[in-house]
Amino acid sequence: MAFALVISMPRANTVLQSDYPYNISARCINRDWFAIPIEKVWEIFCEELTITCDKYSMQIHSFVLMSNHFHLLATTPKSNISDCMQYLIGRTSKRITKSANRINETYAGRYYKCILHEQSYYLNAYKYNYRNPVTAGICKTVQDYSFSTLPMVIGIRKNLIPLVEDLTYYCSPQETLNWLNQKPDSTKIEAARYGFRRQYFQSKKCLRTKKFILGPNDIL
Repeated sequence: MAFALVISMPRANTVLQSDYPYNISARCINRDWFAIPIEKVWEIFCEELTITCDKYSMQIHSFVLMSNHFHLLATTPKSNISDCMQYLIGRTSKRITKSANRINETYAGRYYKCILHEQSYYLNAYKYNYRNPVTAGICKTVQDYSFSTLPMVIGIRKNLIPLVEDLTYYCSPQETLNWLNQKPDSTKIEAARYGFRRQYFQSKKCLRTKKFILGPNDIL
């Protein structure tokens, strides 16, 4: 399917496409925490992600909610990522702000969406996102974190968010968990974090070799 460019100033052009997943993240304004208990924020996101999928046909691969940001892996068969995120960001912001009795917006000025145009880029986003609570020191293993879709995939939590079939996990459950719980090299983590801020994933380069640290064949 051909890509369509939609001009949205002053931001960079948004690529609307249906062929590849997006890695999406958004952070609270001023890096503050969500102003209400994370359990309530999780409930709001579960409801609004479900509505977004139904309303805009978005397909969710994974979702991880942290204390002041979230990570979402999703595909848009209708090439409508802007509509999906405008709705999701708008609805969750409105509900969280209202619940907290605040005036300020919930999120910072923009969210990041990165097109994962190689399988390895998808796998790296999958691991990076699910490991976020472990990296932050909140839990010891990826499956221990409650505000993540991984426990739903594994079957130890009720499925509150509509997910597409997780072929990464189901092809080899124990090996996948072992891989997710294996700590990556810090240089590769930084290269991934850099890449997810680009419209299409592009790893940070090694200063010495001038080569990409994470190429199409490199996995965290």
